[in-house]
Formats: sequence, structure tokens, C-alpha cells
Amino acid sequence: MPAVVLIGLLGLGGWWFAVERRWQGDLYCIERPGTLWNGLAPLPAGLIPECPTYSRTYRQEVRQGVSRIEQYRLPGWHPRALLDPFKRAGYQQLTDDALPGNYSAFLNKGGDLLQYHATREGDTTLIAISGKP
Repeated sequence: MPAVVLIGLLGLGGWWFAVERRWQGDLYCIERPGTLWNGLAPLPAGLIPECPTYSRTYRQEVRQGVSRIEQYRLPGWHPRALLDPFKRAGYQQLTDDALPGNYSAFLNKGGDLLQYHATREGDTTLIAISGKP
């Protein structure tokens, strides 16, 4: 009987490690590492994935599937760096708004509306893509 309990505990630990670990880590919002927008396209070289850290509530919304966000940082100021993969995947760019140090666009594909926002942070660009899962 103790071997069965041990196997069960190991199985539970393996499940937690495989599933729950993502929600505890810094990259909780990246569902499929190495890809853009959960498999839309391979992640272009030079981009570093990040997730918002400012709110526990936001992390919970992503976990529950209410919201979705992916963030990427790259050196220099390249606000439109990730638009082409979305366009190749069939997203239509609806807006193109540039301000000093900021860039925003809305993308649409069959009613799937995404917000694309780039911000200059020092010598880097932080790009955030958000929408409904």
C-alpha cells in the first residue's frame, strides 16, 4: 500500500510541475514558448519574452482565460517589429498610431481583435500584444 501512495504523490507532484509551475513563473503569459501568439508563428530571433508583473488579478485573468497578453523586448527602437507575422497569418491592421516613444495598432482577423502596443524603454522596445484568448 505505501508504494501506491508514493506513486500517487509522485504523479500529483508531476502534474503540479507540468501544469501549475507555469502560473508561478515570470513567463506565465507565454503559453507556447518559442512562438508568437500561442503558435501563430515562430518567435523571431532577438526577442525576449516577458509577462506583466504589476497585478496578481491580471495574472489570474490570464490563467482563467479571460484575458491574453504576450510581451517581447528587443534592443533598439523597432515598434513595428512583430506586425508582419500577424499580417502573414491573416490579421488586418485597422489602425497605425505613432507618438514619440509609443506605437499602437489594432489588428483584426474574423472578429478576433488584438491590441498591439510598443513602448520605448531606454535603449529597448517593449511590445505587448493583448486580446481575448
